Amino acid sequence: MSRSSPGVARVAAILNFIADHPGQAFALTDLVRALKLSRATCHALLTGLVDVGYLYRTTDKTYVLGPALASIGRTAAAHFSPLQVAQPEMRSLADEFDVVCGAYFLEGDVIHLRERAASLSHIGYPVPLGTRMPLRWIQAITFFARSARDADAWLGRADPPLGDEQLGLFRAGIAFVRTHGYLALLRRPGSEEGEAGVRVGTEDPPVLPLVEVDAARVHPLVALMAPIYDSRDRVVMVLVMAGFHGAMTGASVAEAGGRLAEACARISGFLAGSGDAD
Repeated sequence: MSRSSPGVARVAAILNFIADHPGQAFALTDLVRALKLSRATCHALLTGLVDVGYLYRTTDKTYVLGPALASIGRTAAAHFSPLQVAQPEMRSLADEFDVVCGAYFLEGDVIHLRERAASLSHIGYPVPLGTRMPLRWIQAITFFARSARDADAWLGRADPPLGDEQLGLFRAGIAFVRTHGYLALLRRPGSEEGEAGVRVGTEDPPVLPLVEVDAARVHPLVALMAPIYDSRDRVVMVLVMAGFHGAMTGASVAEAGGRLAEACARISGFLAGSGDAD
């Protein structure tokens, strides 16, 4: 990750501090003490931010967010989409692993494919952009991995209810995602290659979660899934890599899953405001 200049970091610290305390105004002394800046440096930065309209200096010599920054915020809120940040990562993953990488959003109990990047060998991938399908337990693992309350709420309304085997895999899958940041879906023994996949809208899709990785074992990998979170630790969307060519060893699955998890962590960091999106 590239380093920002100290000046940029100090400007960001001032703006973030004031934004984190809505309805309050701060004097120069307050900001010097809170941000541990020298008085001269802080005063120079505040003056510059007032000049460009990012801060406003009140009559009692305190500072609040300014009209130019408010306008930028409104524009960003109206036009920004997390997909703008995710698209370059999706393209990189699709090309690196020769797969299709899709961005799925949860809308109630329906998942919606809103963006997709495909490698050259998958240009004709059969799942159309905009596809909606019922959320099934195999996908719900990733969407609810960090929220036990949401997972339990969904289990309570799942139709049909999960059987004992499914419930055990559901819980184990959630634990795996929490530990590793991704979930691998394997073709269920006895199912045909063409019928497996996260796109199948049946009560029990012919895929199973991989809940224990054996580096040497060969797995019939169907897809990899990983969640992206916002600043409140809520899932914004899930990236799904599908269309792998043939079986893969556990070591290869872990490598691809780790790469996907790293990409999702970078996107999550950006959405959470850490700026870690390089």
